[in-house]
Amino acid sequence: MLLDLGTGLRLLAEAYPAGDSRPFHAAALITHLHWDHVQGLPFFPHIHQPSTHLDIYGPRQDEGPLHEVFDGLMRPPYFPVQFTQLRGTIEFHDVLDDDLSIGNAKVKVRQVPHVGTTVGYRIEWGGATVAYVSDHQAPLSLDRVADSVLELCDGADLVIHDAQYTPEEFTKKPDWGHCTVDYALLVAREAGAHRLVLFHHDPSHSDDDMDAMVADAQAKAAAFGLNEVVGAYEGLTLTLGST
Repeated sequence: MLLDLGTGLRLLAEAYPAGDSRPFHAAALITHLHWDHVQGLPFFPHIHQPSTHLDIYGPRQDEGPLHEVFDGLMRPPYFPVQFTQLRGTIEFHDVLDDDLSIGNAKVKVRQVPHVGTTVGYRIEWGGATVAYVSDHQAPLSLDRVADSVLELCDGADLVIHDAQYTPEEFTKKPDWGHCTVDYALLVAREAGAHRLVLFHHDPSHSDDDMDAMVADAQAKAAAFGLNEVVGAYEGLTLTLGST
């Protein structure tokens, strides 16, 4: 199960070496259609193999069904390969406020405040629960959480949450669709989550900036009993559940 289809897909391909003939079957849960969440698809080598089957779930768009939107994303002059030229089988599923069964997983889809139609996901699988809220527009007051977000994160073993700004940065970009690290902590606290992964880092932040932000968040989290706070990074692996 894949969360969004960003450039991390290239790293996923390393787990399936070139020439591996095993069929690749996956479900991709798309939060929204901004470029950074979908532009990895044509760069995933296995999507060019006939044995690949990818189910893409994503929010219904006013501009049309998901398959039409993706077709618009991949076409000249913006990209040389058209969506219809991909050799793998792709099936689209338009969702919004839905409860799904995908294989052995139970998936809850709820709308999340952001710029444009956006959803978050709650995945219950193998005795563990993960909430994925990648892009989240915090209210200007920074003191309340949307009911839909609380529903997704309620008691989750792991919450992966937007944490792009410092308080000072948020005052300059209060309507850019994201939130502060402190607001991500508020979401985790209000929802009674156990672990929090800070996600959607600002590209202007250095590694030292990120280390300081994570350390500050960890100190604050300890005060209200959140078990663990981690800053997301490429290659991070977390184990959930009993197996």
